[in-house]
Amino acid sequence: MDHFTKPTPIQKKFLTPGVIVLILLALNGLAFLAARFFFGIGAVTNLSNQYPWGIWIGIDVAGGVALAAGGFTTAALGHVINRKEYHAVVRPALLTAMLGYTFVALGVTIDIGRWYYIWHPIVFWNGTSALFEVGICVTIYASVLYIEFLPIVTERFIGHVALPGPLSRVDGFVDQALRGLERGLSRVMFVFIIAGVVLSTLHQSSLGTLMVIAGPKMHPLWQTPILPFLFLLSAISVGFPMVIFESMLASRSFGMKPEMELLSKLGAMTAPLLGIYLAFKMGDMFIRETFVYLTVLNTQSVMFMVEILLGVVVPLRMFLSRSVLKSPPLLFTAASLTVLGVLLNRINNFVVAYTPPYSFGSYFPSLGEVSVTVGFICILVLVYRAAVMIFPVISLPDRTLSPRARYTVRG
Repeated sequence: MDHFTKPTPIQKKFLTPGVIVLILLALNGLAFLAARFFFGIGAVTNLSNQYPWGIWIGIDVAGGVALAAGGFTTAALGHVINRKEYHAVVRPALLTAMLGYTFVALGVTIDIGRWYYIWHPIVFWNGTSALFEVGICVTIYASVLYIEFLPIVTERFIGHVALPGPLSRVDGFVDQALRGLERGLSRVMFVFIIAGVVLSTLHQSSLGTLMVIAGPKMHPLWQTPILPFLFLLSAISVGFPMVIFESMLASRSFGMKPEMELLSKLGAMTAPLLGIYLAFKMGDMFIRETFVYLTVLNTQSVMFMVEILLGVVVPLRMFLSRSVLKSPPLLFTAASLTVLGVLLNRINNFVVAYTPPYSFGSYFPSLGEVSVTVGFICILVLVYRAAVMIFPVISLPDRTLSPRARYTVRG
């Protein structure tokens, strides 16, 4: 097994041509977002009384929650099961999950009409509402993720506190406070890790419950009583591919080679998870006899076939191949297809499959909706890049112990 140093901030230049493009796309999204707040949600979206939600819910919220599953799957693998060889991917996955849930909360905020009432579920409880359970779980889990990230912050600044000007007089006090916080967190962190895993499984499935309640408004290809279970299975299935996806992108961005020994193991573990998900998905269709709807050529049937074939069957076959697991481009392709498949599943469930009764026309996202979503994704990538340069998130190889992996980065 390769030997790796302690996680350390990445010493690279922040601004690159790719980063500049991301900044421009982010600014474009922020411009449309400002228009949404100043002129109302109808000024920048194609939403209506018949179609009250669109891609901001399908991608930003439902998709964001699912793709942040790498946080709890790696936490379960590295800490709960205690597979120490995977500890190097826990911090990057934690950062991705923390940022992902932050933008999920922002996605909900911009989607509701009276966004200034976003705090109401915390005060005015409605225990009979599935949406209330999702909101509370997401809020608590996001808080847990920030608490789990605190030891990384204390590790970065302990012994390096240097406040400017007159504030430098309290450097010693701040350093001692950070050390005390670190000691306290080390005693109770296992509670937050377990709570994070449990909370994430709760709202991953509850998002599926929301669409079960929709009843006949959902297309039969997706409407099923076991939709909450399928949502949970798909989230678990995409956890490791998302870690592979972000790890290889980070490696490419920082000019380092991906650690294939570790990522290949994650890919190998993904195959049975995708197989279980596919088995339940197909078994449910056989029991409900919904295959008949695939004989009708329309948007729903085409999107369903794309979701299953491109997002499940193809990556499943790829993850079963040893040559794919040993090839960085092929492994990245398999992980990307899995991520795309789960994202398509959420879009299909919340947007494509949803057809309200007595509706006129159909929904298609506006330029403003797409721009805001793309802008959010770009901001997330920029914040991630800044975070790994400031905080000890990524573990670099010890060149004195493992020359073979001298340019490797995990995460």
